[in-house]
Amino acid sequence: MTVIKDFALPDLGEGLTESELVNWHVAVGDTVRLNQIIAEVETAKALVELPAPWSGVVSALYVEPGVTVSVGDRIVAFEVEGEAAPGAPAEIAPGRVEQTEDRSADVPEPNLVGYGARADSRQRPARRARPGLTANEGSERAASVTLETEHQESSATAGASEPERRAKERPRATPPVRMLARERGIDLDRVTGTGDGGVITRRDLDGYSREAQQETGQQATAQQTTARQTTAQHATAQQGDTRIPIRGVRKLTAEAMVRSAFTAPHATVFLTIDVTPTSELLGRLRRQKEFAESRPGLLSVVAKALLLAVRRTSAVNAHWDEEAQEIIEFASVTLGIAAATPRGLMVPTIAAADRLTLAELATAIRALAETARAGRTPPERLTGGTITITNVGVFGVDAGTPILTPGEAAILAVGAVRRQPWEYQGEIALRDVVTLALSFDHRVVDGEGAARFLADIGRILADPAAALAMV
Repeated sequence: MTVIKDFALPDLGEGLTESELVNWHVAVGDTVRLNQIIAEVETAKALVELPAPWSGVVSALYVEPGVTVSVGDRIVAFEVEGEAAPGAPAEIAPGRVEQTEDRSADVPEPNLVGYGARADSRQRPARRARPGLTANEGSERAASVTLETEHQESSATAGASEPERRAKERPRATPPVRMLARERGIDLDRVTGTGDGGVITRRDLDGYSREAQQETGQQATAQQTTARQTTAQHATAQQGDTRIPIRGVRKLTAEAMVRSAFTAPHATVFLTIDVTPTSELLGRLRRQKEFAESRPGLLSVVAKALLLAVRRTSAVNAHWDEEAQEIIEFASVTLGIAAATPRGLMVPTIAAADRLTLAELATAIRALAETARAGRTPPERLTGGTITITNVGVFGVDAGTPILTPGEAAILAVGAVRRQPWEYQGEIALRDVVTLALSFDHRVVDGEGAARFLADIGRILADPAAALAMV
């Protein structure tokens, strides 16, 4: 038997409650196989591919590209082969389509996004509606089954009082009308049906909508007037102004920065150092065979220096647990690298970064940046960081006061390397100079600890051999 199964936007994890549908990879009428990619959605953290939860035929696409959908909202329907759901009519004519959202049929449930559904050997290939039965006929027959079932339910309550009968009886309407009511946000209990036997029709919904609009018209007008006045107070609209929706990565970043800035007491220390020895070291490393593929740069050395310095000041690799009133110092470092992408600022992470060699770290940072710019960073790689580095130097900026990534105790900003006059061995010489800025949570790290940590990083960059004294 062919069953219509609705697929709702699944919980993508990490506290994400909504996603924007970017594009469909299928169309109505397409036959899809289990785990075939059917769509891309953009969460506040990454682009995620949605796999097909069942094999079958796409019967409906409920959401247009560009629309933001909440978790649990249906987005697509499939015609699949399955057993009749419990409570369904005992007999269904051949070729009849049953409209149901019951998922107890013998069809595998979808797993977490990105992993797809598990293949089930019991699942049979999907097929289209049988010849001779049009889509409209199928809908009419499904509607007939629904109304017959509702009539049976109504008969069962015939002996009850009128108020009791109305309380037990759900509004009678065909599936298309129910779908339209859900799309319009109309509660069918509030609509009076004028069709045969009190069935609610599309005309009844239209009439209810007009009445609701009339009742709220004055209130809406007042709200619009207030909104226009408020807008006028803040800015004067000009021709050519652009309105940019706040969603996706931009929305998440804004919320995170506000939460961080008004939760953790920020403090920042600065250090300007001569990194010429590091520049010379990188030149030598790039000529060595073992570094030919990783091609380490200044950011890689800064990251390695930070990881070594964490060993001497573990408080920077920690979290303030407000609920437990404890400071959690992490056993390993999950290093976040802030990356500017076409979708906005992202902070993908490298797990157990403190266990990587310089070459491994350089390779990981390069891969992380390329994946982030392509918008393919998986959600799990955008959480769990314990300390972050942001490289503002690539934009020609010397320094700044970075805002902490929520939940972390420190973030290091690396400025641009400048070739400038500098005191060297008692004389003035042209040297490679860079400014480092460390913001820290003053509840977790005191000023002395932050200063010592930043000085250790600077010491390694000014004299890479100093790393030998820290391992």
